[in-house]
Amino acid sequence: MEWLSWVNDPQAWIALATLTLLEIVLGIDNIIFISILVGRLPEHQRNKGRVIGLGLAMITRILLLLSLAWVMTLTAPLFVVLEQEISGRDLILILGGLFLLGKSVHEIHNSLETEEGSAKVAAVASFGAILAQIAVIDIVFSLDSVITAVGMADHVAVMIIAVMIAVGVMMLAAKPIGDFVDSHPTIKMLALSFLILVGVALLGEGFDMHIPKGYIYFAMAFSFGVEILNLRVRKKNREKAELEKQAEG
Repeated sequence: MEWLSWVNDPQAWIALATLTLLEIVLGIDNIIFISILVGRLPEHQRNKGRVIGLGLAMITRILLLLSLAWVMTLTAPLFVVLEQEISGRDLILILGGLFLLGKSVHEIHNSLETEEGSAKVAAVASFGAILAQIAVIDIVFSLDSVITAVGMADHVAVMIIAVMIAVGVMMLAAKPIGDFVDSHPTIKMLALSFLILVGVALLGEGFDMHIPKGYIYFAMAFSFGVEILNLRVRKKNREKAELEKQAEG
């Protein structure tokens, strides 16, 4: 009955709606990263990879929420580096930021330096290896999501329901987002750049240098808006070139 104690609490319903929206927003970067990773799988395995990847994301978030007491005790200092106290939470954020930076830079290097022929070979990766990478990145992104949930809701049941609804919405949106990223290489590059930004933000959080999330979201939104304008300009230029070619023909 304790799990249903929130049902008659109006504040809990408000928290559920707000937290669900926040979980979806926080999950967008996870969708982008999963889309980039499954893009290296054969075509017939990509949708399966997206669904399993997001399923892993949901399980990871729920497990972290259920171990809430343990997560919240990670603030105790473990050791000191250059007069900076490092807690378990800080260590997770630092390692997660380094992983994001390394993975994103590696993907950008492959996109820029790999020749067309070898790129096609690199694009076909092991299904198990891709799922392992998704599982690791899910843990990184889930920490941010769980901390947000803890700050927004008082009931664990509300947190879990919000996560399940958010992941359900993301499962529906994963394929169109993945297809859009695959068909627009510049969007993929922008997404990888966003992940570098997130990695730097995680490193900053790990070293107690808080970067307001509003600044990060504004930078991402502004960059994405500029890229959308660039896509429209390139589309118009292609249409104009095709019309001129038809007129000459």
